[in-house]
Amino acid sequence: MTDYLHIQLPPDQIRGISSIGLAHMGDAVYELLVRTWLCAHGKATGKGLHRATVALVCAPKQAELAQRILPLLTEEEQAVFRRGRNANVHSIPAHASRAQYQQATALEALLGWLHLSGRHDRVEQLFAVMMEGE
Repeated sequence: MTDYLHIQLPPDQIRGISSIGLAHMGDAVYELLVRTWLCAHGKATGKGLHRATVALVCAPKQAELAQRILPLLTEEEQAVFRRGRNANVHSIPAHASRAQYQQATALEALLGWLHLSGRHDRVEQLFAVMMEGE
C-alpha cells in the first residue's frame, strides 16, 4: 500500500508534473500545515478558525511569507520557485495583484515539489520560518 502522506516520487516523475500541478499539490500541503498550526497553537476556535485559515492561505499573505524563506533556498529550490512563479495562470483573484499571485503560486509549487520528493523535513523547516512571529 502506498503511503501518500509520506510519498517520495522519483525525480523523473516529478519533472513530468507541470508547475500548476506542483502548485496544486503545494496548495494542499500548505493548507494542511496552516490548519495544523492553528489548531496546535490555539490561535482560533469555531468560526474564527475558518477566518484565520483564509487569512493565512490567501495569495497576498503567501507572497509575504514566501519572502521570509527566499534567502534560505538552495539553488535547486530557487529554480523550482522560479518555475512556479513563471507558471501560466489564467485567472488572478480580485484580492491579489499579479505579482502576489505569482509569488503564492511559486511558494505552492516549491512546497508541492518538496512534498512529492519526500523532503518533508525541509517542508517543516521552511514552514517554521514562514510562521515565525505569526
